[in-house]
Amino acid sequence: MSGLRVIPTRRHGQERLYVCRTDGRNIAWYDREAGRVNLLSEERREDVLAVLGPFITGQVTVGPPPVPTPAELARLSLHPDDDLAPNRPGEALLIALDRAPGPPRRLRPDPRRRALAAEQTVGDALDRLEGAGWHTLHSVPLPGGDRIHHLVIGPGGLFCVRSLYARRQRVVVADPMVAVGRHEPRALLRGLRADADRASYALTAEVHPVLALAEPSGLAVTTPLREARVLRDTDLSELAHAGGVLKPADVEGLHAMARDRRTWTRV
Repeated sequence: MSGLRVIPTRRHGQERLYVCRTDGRNIAWYDREAGRVNLLSEERREDVLAVLGPFITGQVTVGPPPVPTPAELARLSLHPDDDLAPNRPGEALLIALDRAPGPPRRLRPDPRRRALAAEQTVGDALDRLEGAGWHTLHSVPLPGGDRIHHLVIGPGGLFCVRSLYARRQRVVVADPMVAVGRHEPRALLRGLRADADRASYALTAEVHPVLALAEPSGLAVTTPLREARVLRDTDLSELAHAGGVLKPADVEGLHAMARDRRTWTRV
């Protein structure tokens, strides 16, 4: 027995099969779309091909990763349990609903499902920035049970994004208060800034707070916003218009750092 196992991952329509040792470290991965098996250790070549055998289709190229960057090697060295990159939008809520779905019938909709819909809507919009040199991490856990809904890293900087369900409702913002429809205003921007500050501390880089509204019918900002932005989910592409803040190498380095769960344990 080689002691190797295959872990499939799929994100943005791309499928990869990672080959891991018993301690969880990756030593190779199979990129179906590229038809290539990338080896980090030539010594385990035969073992890797044997364990991938049932999954390989057609002709494949086998060899070391093409021009691996330090960020890619750091990512591949992560234990799967410490890698936040595979998290789906609303990952924490999906897990909570799976463990405790609640009664099948209730007078009012489960607020967790509305929150999940918001995170999925906003997360899908942010994931579409990926091709422009941006990375988005979802459901980044913070000590104390808190979490960052979405962390966006790209040429225009870093953004801590919180999703807010506002379907067919008018949103009124009077910093730091946010009112959705007829609901009582809440100091959402205060908490959002606190999350951004914690992210800045963890990554030793400036992180900008963004409140993302999922499908609102209208938006009114009645007072000037302090170091924060409020955007509809359809306007999140504006983040990609900013540039010249981070170099590609800096983006990759920060992404490698942010996707490691251990980065967030002391913030």
